[in-house]
Amino acid sequence: MKSIYSVLVALLLLAPVAQAEVVIIGHTGGPDAISLDQVRNIYLNRSKEMPDGQRATPFELPEGNATRDAFHSAVTSRSNAQLKAFWSQQVFTGKGQPPQEVNDAAAMKASVSSTLGSVGYIDSTQVDDSVKVILKP
Repeated sequence: MKSIYSVLVALLLLAPVAQAEVVIIGHTGGPDAISLDQVRNIYLNRSKEMPDGQRATPFELPEGNATRDAFHSAVTSRSNAQLKAFWSQQVFTGKGQPPQEVNDAAAMKASVSSTLGSVGYIDSTQVDDSVKVILKP
């Protein structure tokens, strides 16, 4: 009986913690919705426009951030190593610069809320009135 208890405790400790949903956010004066393909294209330098025609300004959380990892897993399907290689090539060939990096979710919301045409991502639990959710991937 003691071994069953030990196994159950071990499983509970090793079970993944419930991860909140990542959402794509935009400026309150921007479009109400965006497609997954449009977000992917903006973050992979394939498009520079929001759905309403405004110039897109993407913001990025720092490498190692769990929300960033979840975003790229769901949207670009690229690892941090793949993203580094991709952006190194883009910069080297003069095709583009990576999204501007912000420190955390609060900085992401502040940047998106103050930049028309911007797009970013945060954990759904951190959404407030300063930004609007334009996609739930």
